[in-house]
Amino acid sequence: MSWRSSCLQRRLQPNKYCWRRLSTTSLQPPNIASALALPPRDDGENVTIQVFGTVRTIRKQKQRAFLQLGDGSTVHHLQAVLNPDHAQGLSTGVFVAIQGLWRPAPPGKEQSHELHAQHVTIIGAADSENYPIQKKFQTAEFLRSIPHLRLRLPLHALLARLRSESEFLLAQYFRDRSFLRVQSPVITSSDCEGAGHVFSLDTRAPVPEEHREGSLEESSFFRKPKYLTVSSQLHLEAYMQEHPKVWTFSPTFRAEKSDTPRHVSEFWMLEVEMRTQSLQEIMDLVEDMIKSLVQGLQQRSFLEELVTMRRSRGNLQTEEPLEDDESLPTRWATLEEGPWPRITYAEALRLLQDSAGSGKSKFSHEPSWESGLQLEHEKYIAATVGAGKPVFVTHYPRIIKPFYMLPSARNDNDSTVVPRTAACFDLLLPEVCEVVGGSLREHRLKELEASMPLAEPGLEGKTSSERTEPSGSPAATKGRGNLDWYLDLRRFGSVPHGGFGLGFDRLLCYLTGMRNIKDVVPWPRFHGRCDC
Repeated sequence: MSWRSSCLQRRLQPNKYCWRRLSTTSLQPPNIASALALPPRDDGENVTIQVFGTVRTIRKQKQRAFLQLGDGSTVHHLQAVLNPDHAQGLSTGVFVAIQGLWRPAPPGKEQSHELHAQHVTIIGAADSENYPIQKKFQTAEFLRSIPHLRLRLPLHALLARLRSESEFLLAQYFRDRSFLRVQSPVITSSDCEGAGHVFSLDTRAPVPEEHREGSLEESSFFRKPKYLTVSSQLHLEAYMQEHPKVWTFSPTFRAEKSDTPRHVSEFWMLEVEMRTQSLQEIMDLVEDMIKSLVQGLQQRSFLEELVTMRRSRGNLQTEEPLEDDESLPTRWATLEEGPWPRITYAEALRLLQDSAGSGKSKFSHEPSWESGLQLEHEKYIAATVGAGKPVFVTHYPRIIKPFYMLPSARNDNDSTVVPRTAACFDLLLPEVCEVVGGSLREHRLKELEASMPLAEPGLEGKTSSERTEPSGSPAATKGRGNLDWYLDLRRFGSVPHGGFGLGFDRLLCYLTGMRNIKDVVPWPRFHGRCDC
């Protein structure tokens, strides 16, 4: 096979049309990943290539300088050998174009070839004295304070590519299964989850009451309180009335003052709504979707790059790295095994209470029916029931779940209601814990009206059994406020349906082995911090 044909057969074949041939023996690869994959010529002649990238490090000696170049396309760097004149003005962070001979590297080097520079052009200079990212370990907390610059680090460049490819694979997965991708609003009229952790929207500058013209309602932009979305579910249900299977991928906002490794105020959610009467069908879809994503990422060598990055401790800015480099391959392999265990909330509660009662485990929060599962409980269930696999926990108490969830039936083929529980589930991953939450939705008008909370101060989350006004009364109807449109979805015809929401950033934490979601989200916003 000729040199050119061999080149086009490489793993980077999809990029072949991006290559630019400068002459018979001169090439301009589209990125450094392509340059590093460039095979030697059959005739033994050196090839002249031109590459662009950022100087990662430079080591200057009397006779020559050694430069490591990166551009985010791979975790590996390209080494260039320069003479002292070419090295003038170069430092970490400088963006350059280098043209030279692509020659075999001396034995024992990390890469098979290195670039012997003939021409070096500085495209973007950098203030080397004040450049905050140097060749030394920097804490994750420091890097979070400069999110606009940490994107240049090999680790965060890899995370950006992983996010991009994951979104593509998920979109492909749903398209292949006839799901319609839709767009939901970011500005909403209601709090879908009913927890009250919403960001209120206000365009008005603060004006003293005595100088305010008109009422507060008249002076606001939308005339009524509006919020940043906490979930697209309610709007997806509107789409689902016409389209059997829909999904969306969008930013979500929670004004929860939780400064933990699992929480940020702005994150991305993948949400699905579909016509179904089976909770098992929704869980099957979730399991198959995540397994398909993991397989696709492995085929594109992301696991290999992550392991390489973790072994290069100098490039890994995390406070709590994984214990060993084999943890990630084991974690990915376990995700592909199946089926994943499924237990009810009642079964999980018995396991927790038995473990606590026998003295095998000591929990800070006592497991009880109405208190829900705390993080320590979820970790115990994921470790003991899942044994490394994800675990579905189903049929939580209705009292701790949102109003829109359908009461549980005794099984998917039985309409007999078990009033204490909701037809819902959470998917727990080891360490990360809850990543997906889903349920069947209440599709019947009267039953939904009876379970809806009143949208009045001090009454958030209260159901029909806790109200003084009868369902359907003027007071109760007025209290529903901005959720009346949601009732229209049942009032004017509906079908049995359900869906789920996937915390995309938490899933990436698990896949990458990062312990803090703030180091996976490119622009982390959390209580007290919103840089850039």
